[in-house]
Amino acid sequence: MRVIRGRHNIRGQDQDCVITIGNFDGVHLGHQAILRKVKRVSEELACPSLLICFEPQPKEFFESFQAPARLTRFREKVKQLSLAGLDRLLCLQFNAKTRGMSVEDFIALLTEDLKVKALFVGDDFKFGADRQGDFEALTTAGAAHGFSVDNFSTLTHDSERISSTRIRGCLAAGDMPQAEIMLGRPYAISGRVVYGQQIGRTLGVPTANIQLHRYKAPLSGVYLVEVLGLNRRYPGVANVGVRPTVESGGVRPILEVHLLDFEGDLYGRQVEVVFIEKLREERKFSGLPALKTAIHNDIAQARRRFEQSS
Repeated sequence: MRVIRGRHNIRGQDQDCVITIGNFDGVHLGHQAILRKVKRVSEELACPSLLICFEPQPKEFFESFQAPARLTRFREKVKQLSLAGLDRLLCLQFNAKTRGMSVEDFIALLTEDLKVKALFVGDDFKFGADRQGDFEALTTAGAAHGFSVDNFSTLTHDSERISSTRIRGCLAAGDMPQAEIMLGRPYAISGRVVYGQQIGRTLGVPTANIQLHRYKAPLSGVYLVEVLGLNRRYPGVANVGVRPTVESGGVRPILEVHLLDFEGDLYGRQVEVVFIEKLREERKFSGLPALKTAIHNDIAQARRRFEQSS
């Protein structure tokens, strides 16, 4: 999959394409159904499939700290979109200039820069300055410029729409099985192992620290996990949170993982942490001795769970 960063990097090979537009946060089953439809039409027309997304996401630009937690960082989303068979990803920076883009300029992006052949968007899609553009405006543009405009149907689970918001709710509630069903895969976070305060070592429980590079995480607490990206899958225990026992006034969430029966250096390694089951909420303990006891209890519980599953 070719990632195009910015309108100025669009090339001839990216034109005459079938397009969809959206955040596609999580690339869940609903997104995957849209991508299959886009891919099928692009194959029928013998042209590339392309998704337009924005960074930061519009809600993050407008609401900053109040914006919902992301299910996937940009790098993770790229991976999932590639696995879904998308040919092109056009990432546009969302800033004051993008916010003020006129309806006419946005349509010019589609018709002149990308030479769109077919477009798939939700029937409630809005675009342009002050959200003045809508599905009807795109349909009118399609008739004028010779491209089709279709809305995508809603995919449901248990009679409810599959959405990133619903998945975030499942993760926040610790309902990993429901989140997995709607994602079409277990929920996972990828990242590079960085140096931390190495407090885990003083407690006899070394951890791999993974910076989440976000103000919010869609889940928090202590989890049974598996770690991928090494020589094999390693079971482990992970904590996602602000470490209230050792951090005073911590804001940014951190992912810490203790791999069971692992020896070696993980610093700088890119790993994927797959969340299997929530063990407990993160909490503030009276001190390091109480924290150490809780962590060793978590590890013992994790070992029992893995032994039962195997």
